[in-house]
Amino acid sequence: MITGVIHAQVNVPSDKLDEARAFYIDFLGMKQIQRPPVFKSNGIWLHAGNFELHIGVEDGVERITRAHLAYEVTDLANWRKRITDNGWKITEHPKIPNYERFHFRDPSGNNIELIQRTP
Repeated sequence: MITGVIHAQVNVPSDKLDEARAFYIDFLGMKQIQRPPVFKSNGIWLHAGNFELHIGVEDGVERITRAHLAYEVTDLANWRKRITDNGWKITEHPKIPNYERFHFRDPSGNNIELIQRTP
């Protein structure tokens, strides 16, 4: 039986790790957590609500895909404004019952969905 999600991982090019750190920590507001010293490669671990987000490095990979993580937020309108104010393109997707949502891409091209429950 699956009981939950512990972590998800996205990868960024090795020369974009600092940009990813700034995006996920400074812009999205996630908190960096200690990455076990057993890992010798570069990467970042973050606290993302009820699970962890691990950011690894991987070069030579096309990231323009529909695959994504959906982050639940409490003020989707505010997020929409912040994202457009920063010049990132928002992509609308079909409405699903009981949610408002949209997608955009992080600076490395990883697809992100922000979603909010509606009454």
